[in-house]
Amino acid sequence: MSLNRTDAEQFARVLTESLPYIQRFTGKTMVIKFGGNAMTDPELHESFARDVVLMKLVGMNPIVVHGGGPQIGQLLNRLGIESRFVG
Repeated sequence: MSLNRTDAEQFARVLTESLPYIQRFTGKTMVIKFGGNAMTDPELHESFARDVVLMKLVGMNPIVVHGGGPQIGQLLNRLGIESRFVG
């Protein structure tokens, strides 16, 4: 991979911003909902797949699910686990 200076600086900036999250979530299991809206956009498929692979490479345990949002939310509430919707 050969980067020009601008790309290298951007790469370094993204890595620096990501490092605290990588450290915080390494070894954790992450449940990721890949919903119907995301499935209709081919560009999102590749981006999503790359993100899941990266999570695995840095030591996270991603689990991909489709649907079940309300049930997942209810279970997390019952267990006292705070969740955040990103979409």
